[in-house]
Amino acid sequence: MLRPVGILGRWLLLLGLAVLALQLYLAGRILLMNVLDPSSTTFQRSEALRILKVKGELPWRQEWQDLAAISPQLARAVIASEDAGFVDHGGIDWDAVDKAWERNEKAEARAAKRSQAKPAKVVGGSTISQQLAKNLFLSGERNLARKAQEALITLELELFLSKSRILEIYLNHVEWGEGVFGAEAAARHYFRIPAKQLGSAQAARLAVMLPAPKRFEKRPGSAYLSGRSATIQARMPAVELP
Repeated sequence: MLRPVGILGRWLLLLGLAVLALQLYLAGRILLMNVLDPSSTTFQRSEALRILKVKGELPWRQEWQDLAAISPQLARAVIASEDAGFVDHGGIDWDAVDKAWERNEKAEARAAKRSQAKPAKVVGGSTISQQLAKNLFLSGERNLARKAQEALITLELELFLSKSRILEIYLNHVEWGEGVFGAEAAARHYFRIPAKQLGSAQAARLAVMLPAPKRFEKRPGSAYLSGRSATIQARMPAVELP
């Protein structure tokens, strides 16, 4: 008869092997991205299903473009807005993580004082690599287990892909509105031009939309959008591209 400790040990071993198998599977998929452009992401497939359920149809805009066919102004704007240290960090900006941890602790303390049953929202200063990791493979859940998996995938992206390839995949799959994905679709949707022709002001405006594209799509005249775009445009000349 197996002892409880022996049974627990076997389950832990199986769990460890399952986690290892998952990481090897994800690493293999990431390695393939050196030669194959990913056709969709987990986030895109989730959005497609949601839109189809809500609207009964699937209005979708996306067209892959190599990085050379996307305006470098957009690349600079996105880096300036989303991840200023993109070319230097190893995928995770630890300073941003520390600041996010402090914000989470303060939020949890406020929630405890108010006797709120709902846990405080987990927030973090995600880099471009982390955002890509999340969009490619993960659900929209926000918890420590998912953040840990996100970190592992991020390190695998940085290990197996170049910075320029990470940026290229990100720019082709990031959401820019309801059913609008990637730089080419965004440029044509908002400015009626190809992504190659985006100027600095247009690029800055698209970059500022990224944290909440559906909201800004409905409010193109937002004062925040205009003000933040001017700030990002001023920072763009100093941005180093990979």
